[in-house]
Amino acid sequence: MSTSIYSIITGTGSYIPLKHVKNEDFHQHEFFESNGEKINKSNQEITTKFLEITTIDERRYITDDLTTSDMAFFAAENAIQSAGIDKETLDYIIVANNFGDTQSDNRTPDHVPAMASKVKHRLGIINPETIAYDLTFGCPGWLQGVIQADYYIKSGDAKKILVIGADVLSRISDPHDRDCMLYADGAGAVIIEAKESTTPIGIIAHKTRSDTFSHAGLLHMGKSYNPTFEKKNDLFLKMNGRRLYQYALENVPNAIKACLDKTNIPVTDVKKVLIHQANGKMDDAILKRFYSLYNIDNAPEDVMPMTIHYLGNTSVATLPTLFDLILNDQIEGHKIFSGNILIFASVGAGMNINAMVYKMV
Repeated sequence: MSTSIYSIITGTGSYIPLKHVKNEDFHQHEFFESNGEKINKSNQEITTKFLEITTIDERRYITDDLTTSDMAFFAAENAIQSAGIDKETLDYIIVANNFGDTQSDNRTPDHVPAMASKVKHRLGIINPETIAYDLTFGCPGWLQGVIQADYYIKSGDAKKILVIGADVLSRISDPHDRDCMLYADGAGAVIIEAKESTTPIGIIAHKTRSDTFSHAGLLHMGKSYNPTFEKKNDLFLKMNGRRLYQYALENVPNAIKACLDKTNIPVTDVKKVLIHQANGKMDDAILKRFYSLYNIDNAPEDVMPMTIHYLGNTSVATLPTLFDLILNDQIEGHKIFSGNILIFASVGAGMNINAMVYKMV
């Protein structure tokens, strides 16, 4: 029987910041509408409604002494240790991020050198054949990095790849915009290696789409909603939440189905759906619509593990952190076993959507 090369995840790592930020910590903020008018509601009302809509009660922020590349390095170290590999044998280091190495006292994105170059330097890797580069693809960036890694491995160009997702959203969110309560900080990483097998294992299929023609502006950078904000030229992450919700609900379930259908694996064989978490209620709706595409009214109760209620939206760090936490028994009621079929999926700025079907080894 002939063998084929497959991409498997052999190690995981994550870094969860130490600073806990509860919803009530926003009660001292001044919130404004996009037109610059102060919101005519109490902050208690605002945070109560926010929790109801998003399911987020808490999030984590990085401490002032750390940067994004620090978190990426910590997650990378954990992943390398988990995989038990020699770091000098890495062929690629791919770091998905969106805002570079943001500082606590300076919101200007720092992309020089690339985050991946900084991580490789911090890891002390001497090998010049370890190629390090960054990937900017919105929240789906980490998963797109994994997809690129799969192409490298399937081509025979690489055998070991480190893929990291790291972002510090707390430093680029407008403190006068209600949406700032969505955002959090974090980093996650995986080691992906080549493995020969006579049957499909690891990454079995993936699917990506980009809808830029009419949706490129749903997430963008803009000025503070507070017209008297002291740093008027600073730019912050802005979102058209209503249209984004509609876009995700209309397109993410179909993209996931298109990916799964490439494998001929029945949806009933899927054990976990690991999805980027920007809004808990939105993810529930996406999951329900995905299963409805297979004429299934209700998704299995334990199929979608969630961390958004206490970690918030950590952008590119969401999926690798979620996977790492499950494998290390850090999410109650969720375990993953050999042979399990997983779906990874994400949606974010671009607008971009991607999905991947993975079989645990």
